[in-house]
Amino acid sequence: MKKVFFFLVLTFQVLCLHSQTYNVLFIGNSYTEVNNLPQMISDMAQSTGDAINYQAHTPGGCTFQQHVTGAAPYVQQGGWDYVVLQEQSQLPSFPISQFMNESYPYAQQLCEMIRQYNPDAKIVFYMTWGRKYGDQQNAQFYSPLGTYEGMDSLLYARYMMMASDNHTWVSPVGYVWHYIRDHYPEVELYSSDQSHPSLVGTYAAACSFYTIFFQKNPQNINFNSSLEPSTAEMVKEVAKTLVYDSLSKWYFPVDTVESGDTTALSNFSFKKPYIWYNPVSSQIMIESEDHSPFVVTLFSMEGKALSSFSDNGSAFPYHFTTTNLPSGIYLIQYKTSEGVSTQKLFIGKL
Repeated sequence: MKKVFFFLVLTFQVLCLHSQTYNVLFIGNSYTEVNNLPQMISDMAQSTGDAINYQAHTPGGCTFQQHVTGAAPYVQQGGWDYVVLQEQSQLPSFPISQFMNESYPYAQQLCEMIRQYNPDAKIVFYMTWGRKYGDQQNAQFYSPLGTYEGMDSLLYARYMMMASDNHTWVSPVGYVWHYIRDHYPEVELYSSDQSHPSLVGTYAAACSFYTIFFQKNPQNINFNSSLEPSTAEMVKEVAKTLVYDSLSKWYFPVDTVESGDTTALSNFSFKKPYIWYNPVSSQIMIESEDHSPFVVTLFSMEGKALSSFSDNGSAFPYHFTTTNLPSGIYLIQYKTSEGVSTQKLFIGKL
């Protein structure tokens, strides 16, 4: 009996060592509020022996600019292990000058405030998704928003940019959604407004956050909400493949950029282009406020020119496919009459 009791005590101690509890603050709006995403993550964590204690500040349509003051009392409480930042759903996909004026600086202010009052907290940007058929309301002003692919690619890029420049984590929910849309088109991720998440959509978001918070395989989650078990298992498998199997891709530590993980520029300036690779669409995309004619040349790391593209600079974002290129690190050169910018870019497939 003593041996059995000792074994049970030892087993309990081992389980406790692997259990984790985090205090999490969610700062966002209705994309976080619908279907109570924080509670769903909590239910998932509980099913694996983990836990989150959370608070949420999620006024409908709230922007980072509004959160700088509105969320301040929550941030200043201190004691948070994770703070999640979700911008208004359309704003990060707007033209680069608008994004840089209306979103980017406030994301930076929020990160600075979080670190001031919570020096040990990890910040996680909540990468949202493109609307089901794009942002038709604003496509007349900015044509890339007219399709899901265009809007989603811009959201991917801007969230990766904010995470990279502020040295934070990103929860790649939009990336997970894109994969599910492509490979499981029968699964409805959207609610009837074609913008907010259905229950499956929220479940996919929760799996991504669970994986980022606990850095554990989401396939161990035993909470399926009210989903069919086969649907829940599919979502967990996708989150495992895209998030858990490449956790380093979604973290940007201070002064460390691993060439195999970066998809965005870190040292952005208005006079240089913003270049990123979107693995979902196998495309390199370029944005710039400078609409001068340009030439882009893609080089191997050995310096061999592989392809060259030119444009009069009239239409941004500019993009071209890389479907024939093997995964690896490349050099991409952007040249205008004002100068030359060269950077490393990792190109890889899903």
